[in-house]
Amino acid sequence: MTTIAKDTAVKFNYTLKDDEGNILDQSPEGQPLAYLHGHSNIIPGLEQQLEGRSAGETITAVVEPADGYGEYQAQAVQHVPRDNFQGVEDIQPGMQFQSEAGGQVMLVTVTEVTDDEVIVDANHPLAGKRLTFEVEIQEVRGATEDELNHGHVHGAGGVEH
Repeated sequence: MTTIAKDTAVKFNYTLKDDEGNILDQSPEGQPLAYLHGHSNIIPGLEQQLEGRSAGETITAVVEPADGYGEYQAQAVQHVPRDNFQGVEDIQPGMQFQSEAGGQVMLVTVTEVTDDEVIVDANHPLAGKRLTFEVEIQEVRGATEDELNHGHVHGAGGVEH
């Protein structure tokens, strides 16, 4: 039986919950997530806890912020003049925009809007949160040469191209 290790293709179903037990995300029914292990395709804390597991196993993986989406960074919250959003009439909290800073493109989420400014947060929405994944491993196999060259799994649950 193949176990999860670097360069294996893995398919798993998951439910992601926060510390309060709220479901934050889950794989659609009958559509497990596919990834290439050891290639940074999923968050490090989950990848580490899947290492050495086999198809058919069910695990609960608790991932601390540092091994998930990072610690919350207060300096990632910016007050931007509303004039910078020309062409966007109705700006609402929750909207997301691409922003460029220091040559790096990032996604920012609007958290507050006033007459003069828009407050945006560049933190990942799950930054600073401990995450609990309920995982059911469906399939583990050696990756194909094509998958290794591309850095991701092909086919159902992976990348179609």
